[in-house]
Amino acid sequence: MTSFRKVPFTSGLRRMFYVVTPNETSFEFVEDVPIYTNEAVPFFTMFVLIEGFISMYKKDGISRLNDSITSMSAGMFSRLPSLLLRTITITSYVWVYEQYNLIKLPWDSAWTWWLCFLGVDFGYYWFHRMAHEVNFMWAAHQVHHSSEDYNFSTALRQSVLQIYTSWVFYLPLALFIPPSVFLVHMELNILYQFWIHTQYIKSLGPLEYILNTPSHHRVHHGRNPYCIDKNYAGTLIIWDRLFGTFKAENEEVVYGLTHNINTFEPFSVQFGYVGYLLHRISTTGGMLNKMGVLFCGPGWLPGKPRTGDIEDIPKVKAPVNRYGPHVNFWINIYVAIHFLVELYVYQEVLARKEGLSQTAVILSLTYIGMSLTCFGQILDGKLSGVYFEIVRCLGCILCEIILHQFECYGSLVKQSVGIFLLGIFFTLSASIWIVVLFKQQSRAKAKMN
Repeated sequence: MTSFRKVPFTSGLRRMFYVVTPNETSFEFVEDVPIYTNEAVPFFTMFVLIEGFISMYKKDGISRLNDSITSMSAGMFSRLPSLLLRTITITSYVWVYEQYNLIKLPWDSAWTWWLCFLGVDFGYYWFHRMAHEVNFMWAAHQVHHSSEDYNFSTALRQSVLQIYTSWVFYLPLALFIPPSVFLVHMELNILYQFWIHTQYIKSLGPLEYILNTPSHHRVHHGRNPYCIDKNYAGTLIIWDRLFGTFKAENEEVVYGLTHNINTFEPFSVQFGYVGYLLHRISTTGGMLNKMGVLFCGPGWLPGKPRTGDIEDIPKVKAPVNRYGPHVNFWINIYVAIHFLVELYVYQEVLARKEGLSQTAVILSLTYIGMSLTCFGQILDGKLSGVYFEIVRCLGCILCEIILHQFECYGSLVKQSVGIFLLGIFFTLSASIWIVVLFKQQSRAKAKMN
């Protein structure tokens, strides 16, 4: 994989908007295709930070630290399986192509490139639509809609489970499109959808008729009744116009789920709806009704239309109060600093995973997952988050000692920050929370007396 330092800035920036040529993005073999989404992590971070600073300057509340960290945490979660396994999307695609390919289109043809561009976008439209209209698929996709904010970080709020339902929609392309061309467009389609998650771009003029734009996608993320199940497009809005799911933005959009989850804890964000879905199945009478819970829309009830009744959608009007427990300013700063450390570790692991031992990769995944969970609980204002954070910091010190002793990380540790400095960082962090707990207990005892 190519690291960010080897990607020219202008090339990386153009990829974010799908402004590339067939010549520069055509490869004969899958192994030669850059993982554009991994290489784009610094650009994601840059866009989020710039938008965050603009929001702070304007004091408009478009970007909130707690929600942005939760969204970026979800994005990191969604990519973790790829550190251990080849994704099911490309694996299944290659298998179908090798077994059932009907026409071998040339990988270096511009016609093949443009045909795949349309095919991937068409496949995405139908996957995305089914992800809203089929409840067990919605259990994964709802993660992306669970933010009450709408900004660049929202684009990163992705489900770790979604890939296990999306892959099948692209398999027909394997009958004639080479896997390397398919993989290029899968990556670029994802990158394009990042920048449309913003409230600062109001309209793109005539392009609104052809492309999916921030305005169109704001409607898709709305929980106003007029926004429900509209604008599924990835890159081209023409699919929504053709299949009757287009809706233009009119009244101010209120973002989030019709019934919000009210937490920043990433495991609840990722898997909370799965638990709810299993509960609904177990408490619904009759096998046909149980199947309806799984395969009809999330708003379906016995006797209702397949995708639910629009009259059941709660009516909302902007502005609304958004979830966000009050935590001290220094806690926000603490979480932000530690999150940046995790983001750095995450990017380094992505860039160097081929040279890391399996032990180092598994420990990295565990460490990142536990860290993001701690941050979410702290931002939720939960005392359990404090205890977990102390354990995490002390555990990190222990893991670093073990990894250094057995040299599991190899060049990763040597080329990042020294063990000694990391030890000091986590020791100070644990000490801060121990002092906080001690003061809280002292105050509690004083009140009792």
